Amino acid sequence: MESVAGRLILLSGWRRYFVALLAGGLAAFAQPPFDFFAACFVSFPILVWLLDGAVGDGRGLLARLLPAFKIGWWFGFGYFLFGLWWIGNALLVEAENFAWLLPFAVVGLPAVLAVFYGLAAALARSFWSDGIFRLVALAFAFGVIEWIRSVVLTGFPWHAIGYAAMPTLLTMQSAKLVGLAGMNFLSVLVFSMPALLGTRRHLFVGMSIAIGLVAIHLVYGYISLSTASDAEKTIAVRMVQPSIMQTEKWDAEEQARIFDLLLSLSRQPAIDGAPKPSVIIWPETAVPFLFTDRPEALAELGDLLDEGQILITGAVRSEPGETLAATRYYNSVVAIGPDGSILDAVDKVHLVPFGEYVPLANLLNKLGIEELVQSAGPFTAGGSRHAISLNSDVNALPFVCYEIIFPWLVDGAAEKADVLLNVTNDAWFGVSPGPYQHFRQARLRAIENGVPLVRSANSGISAVVDSTGRIVDAFDLNVVGVMDVAVPLDRNNQFKFLKPGTNWLFIAFGFGFVLLMSSIVRRLRAN
Repeated sequence: MESVAGRLILLSGWRRYFVALLAGGLAAFAQPPFDFFAACFVSFPILVWLLDGAVGDGRGLLARLLPAFKIGWWFGFGYFLFGLWWIGNALLVEAENFAWLLPFAVVGLPAVLAVFYGLAAALARSFWSDGIFRLVALAFAFGVIEWIRSVVLTGFPWHAIGYAAMPTLLTMQSAKLVGLAGMNFLSVLVFSMPALLGTRRHLFVGMSIAIGLVAIHLVYGYISLSTASDAEKTIAVRMVQPSIMQTEKWDAEEQARIFDLLLSLSRQPAIDGAPKPSVIIWPETAVPFLFTDRPEALAELGDLLDEGQILITGAVRSEPGETLAATRYYNSVVAIGPDGSILDAVDKVHLVPFGEYVPLANLLNKLGIEELVQSAGPFTAGGSRHAISLNSDVNALPFVCYEIIFPWLVDGAAEKADVLLNVTNDAWFGVSPGPYQHFRQARLRAIENGVPLVRSANSGISAVVDSTGRIVDAFDLNVVGVMDVAVPLDRNNQFKFLKPGTNWLFIAFGFGFVLLMSSIVRRLRAN
């Protein structure tokens, strides 16, 4: 192993960057649906050895850290290129209009996200030493930068490194203990430990720490799952998954067929003797028209529902302005009662950049890039989020599509709800890793907050998840049908250490650990 490390350290030119690219690409296979977490035990040691050789030849800070930044950037580019290529599928739905944007999505987005990993590598290199200390510095840097990536420019924490260490229900439980930020820090620390085989300096200490952290990771998961009590309270829910193709979803000629399919599925008799559902749930933008254009549809929905039932559906909601161009559109979750009236509505607060709105749209128009501005949906962000009442004593907190991937967005608000509700439409991305990655992140939000999750997806993955992350029932991709489920309404807050939205404290602890290790190393050298 010493010879392998030595060769990687001494690599130069394009070979260094190519190896960094391959190492990052390999690490992407640790994410769903592959969950090959062992890949990171190869990728991160390679990254460490490449950074060992990333020595700047200038006197300024920038000159010293630029080689490390380049290594981190190429590692991140490979990681995001191999992990997020499926985003390009969305542009092929209307290829005649948007195929020209494909390079920006498939290559441009990974290139931008790779900047964060370049910064992480540069930050780590500024604390660099030999032995185990440099691994702690790398873990600290990734923990900080992943947190920054989740909030800067509206945030995009998709594909965070921490998910690679949580491929099973047992290993997911640690998210409740330290949050995603803590898992990012610990994952990089443990994944990097094999790099100590390169020089064998601090090898025993490092492997002991790694084995100890993995043992705590597994034991905590076992205790958390084994001590969770069965739910004493449930609510009967019917999930409808229509699997409408994205090319048909907003076709005016398909509107009647899609709406009739949703009604037909919702009217089916209860499955396997399941109780009559109190709530019927349709996915994001399931209603293929504006209610203002077809107000009679509300009467049809009222006829669908019996007394005491409600329908929760995704729908586009409009608010007229002084002119047609001033009309506002919202991506909403709407509750409809048995009399056909709209009982409540919650608008999507966190919109998708370049998908539902275009940042700096006025500037882009002035630059003559009107087509890019017009490529995104004309949606307006909602002002706030509140829980929707499913019955007299059960409240559901709705999150539309990718809102569920933000731990800080779910944290705190989840305390006001009995169940998390995620409506989404992943048909944009076809049969690809995207829907599996999205579901994993939604599932982790339930575990972090100790609250059950009901997830309704147009083409899958629709699922009910209890407060420990167990899948009660689920539909895979492209299944058409209904799922009758008794949703367990228990909370699971045992052994919860840090709230997901405040787990920056764990990174602060990691930084303190870095400083402590630095002090110890200096004293050892002095002696």
